[in-house]
Amino acid sequence: MEQLFETIFLGILQGLTEFLPISSSAHQRIAGEFFANAQDPGARFTAITQIGTELAVLIFFRGDIKRIIAAWFRQTLLRTTLPADEKLQARMGWLIIVGSLPIIVLGYLGQDIIANDLRSLWLIATVMIVFGIILGLADHFGKKERDLKQLNTTHGIYYGLAQSLALMPGVSRSGATIAMGRLLGYSREAALRYSFLLALPAVFGSGLYELKGALGDGAAVQIFTLSQTLIATCIAFVVGYAVIAWLLKFVTTKSFMPFIIYRILLGSTLLILLATGTINP
Repeated sequence: MEQLFETIFLGILQGLTEFLPISSSAHQRIAGEFFANAQDPGARFTAITQIGTELAVLIFFRGDIKRIIAAWFRQTLLRTTLPADEKLQARMGWLIIVGSLPIIVLGYLGQDIIANDLRSLWLIATVMIVFGIILGLADHFGKKERDLKQLNTTHGIYYGLAQSLALMPGVSRSGATIAMGRLLGYSREAALRYSFLLALPAVFGSGLYELKGALGDGAAVQIFTLSQTLIATCIAFVVGYAVIAWLLKFVTTKSFMPFIIYRILLGSTLLILLATGTINP
């Protein structure tokens, strides 16, 4: 019963934190220290539950995604001459592919390091603070003159490199890509929307890869069973969908400052707990 409660809690936590620029993987790692067994839920558990939140993206942006795929297919495979608006959709398809390459390559090559060496709470606490400050500076000084129609291949690569930093718990996938977008001069909403779309190939690829591994390992996902992990994934989907709708409205009138303050406070608190021996790294 206790483990079921932990599963539900982590599912809610995943849904709440995946799209906010505060790092869902860091929160999963930190939460594990306060459970009865004080164990890290693990990179595999995190990757699988992220399938739920990305399904929320897939459904929420289903119209945009359908248009992008259709235009890309018609232009690339059918060699159809497209009107101007569909050309923009086809280009977005290519930009999502190009922007996904860095995290796919680095994630595959560094999977052992990601699963074992980057989950120290000392590192996570430091990264939470440092990248919180970076996001704050980018959001404050970044211009707001560009929308997604002006996204080009170079910027797509920059976005992709920023996203690959999220392989380190504490960075935040959305936080890194939003910061890059703001530095490149994109509005908060434009940076956020591309962040959502860019995450789809990488997160689904990683999650399905880890799910395949879990099935091959006899349905075990670190400290949770596969069925418990799937429960958390379903909960993350529901909560994540609600968070997307709220966040898109929030950024039209508000800055990211509340999240920046939260990151710095959480990271500082974590450093104090580690320094006093209250929790283990």
